[in-house]
Amino acid sequence: MSSSEKSILIVDDEEGIRSALAKFFRREGYDVQAAATAEEAIAIAETSYFAAAILDVRLGGRDRGAELLSELRSRDPDLSAVMVTGYGSVESAVLAMKNGASDYILKPVDNARLLETVQRSIELAHLRRDNAYLRRELIAKVYSHDIVTRDARYISLMELADRVKDSEATVLLSGESGTGKEVMARYIHFTGSRRDKPFVGINCAALSETLLLSELFGHEKGSFTGAVERRIGKFELAHRGTLFLDEIGDMSPQVQSKFLRVLEDSSFERVGGAKRIDVDIRVIAATNKDLPELIRRGEFRSDLYYRINIVNLRLPPLRERRGDIPLLVDYFIAKYAAKYNRPVTGASPEVVELWSGHDWPGNVRELQNAVNQAVLLCRGKVIDLATLAIAQGQIGAQAPDRPSESADRADAELSEFTTLKSLRDEVTARYERRLIAAALERNGWNKSRTAEELEVTRKTLADKMAQYGLGPGGI
Repeated sequence: MSSSEKSILIVDDEEGIRSALAKFFRREGYDVQAAATAEEAIAIAETSYFAAAILDVRLGGRDRGAELLSELRSRDPDLSAVMVTGYGSVESAVLAMKNGASDYILKPVDNARLLETVQRSIELAHLRRDNAYLRRELIAKVYSHDIVTRDARYISLMELADRVKDSEATVLLSGESGTGKEVMARYIHFTGSRRDKPFVGINCAALSETLLLSELFGHEKGSFTGAVERRIGKFELAHRGTLFLDEIGDMSPQVQSKFLRVLEDSSFERVGGAKRIDVDIRVIAATNKDLPELIRRGEFRSDLYYRINIVNLRLPPLRERRGDIPLLVDYFIAKYAAKYNRPVTGASPEVVELWSGHDWPGNVRELQNAVNQAVLLCRGKVIDLATLAIAQGQIGAQAPDRPSESADRADAELSEFTTLKSLRDEVTARYERRLIAAALERNGWNKSRTAEELEVTRKTLADKMAQYGLGPGGI
């Protein structure tokens, strides 16, 4: 324990008990402050911190200890408190526990037991603080739900999300890959009435039918080969919270049928089980496919579509909200500069202009990846065209040559690679033009000296000048 976690307050109106407990805890290495009355204890709390308090239930002839505990915890909700009394009153015990006491001990006090109780109470309070901190960090870093926009269309979608986030209505998020459907799902959950309950997500396209059934519903031990123990499914894990189903258009007909029944009955059985399990979940589904077209082809159930399509939010692609690109660039630079502890503070106007003019077929996810790489490769405080030339070269060198999981994914990868090559060529051209222009300026537009400095032939320099429209006064 740290020194701050070994500070305690002892409040007892019997001087002998108060003095004996103070001496005992000091011998155990605790920093002890003592008070005879509730008023003295409150005065100490105004100027001092203590990790735990040992409070007599009866102070001044009445059950003032529970009231004192309430007042102390109003100042420090994390305070651990152990109540001590010579009167085994059930009512006072219940009241003390309701007010946040971690334990209740009768007089005469066993010092060893009291020490163990105080230590355990402090450790539990420390764990609660750590858990709260880790949860906040998890939400901030893993479950980020920040939406960066000034686009009127996107703002209207957020306003609609705000109107339904506290309801039980199922939400369908549609749009191209990378438009931020999961971020919107997290926004609905973490700003809504279920924010303190679980947010559980699953990608329906990433698993086979058998595995998806097991992941969603769980399974009983021995229900199929490899089921060596009981498994809790996503429906149970999301109880009282939100279940996010990504790529719902890839669900098989069998899984669709079982999922529809859960939506209608709010209950299910584990795979291989017979016991019905009731759940209270809010479902948010997402897809980048045309579900009505899948219905026409008999690949998606119309009754399930109408059940999940209570509220439909269609997220626009990034090319339709170009005004958000500079905002997103600043947001991702700050995020990755902090993550990698880099001094990068922004992007040059040329880079922002280049990125703002790009179509980004991979949408926000592709832009985020580009900024991530640029921050890592940036040699100074500002991402410039030289940084992008290096970054795009890295991307080109890492183009995928493995088999794709699906034809759609192969097409997406080919499209992204083609776009990245185009963007790389544009970045390289802009950077090359700036290098040549600067060299010409330094050499007074003398082509021979400029070619020598750049280590190219005079003809190559002339060709590049013609390609980029470079001439005196024509930079």
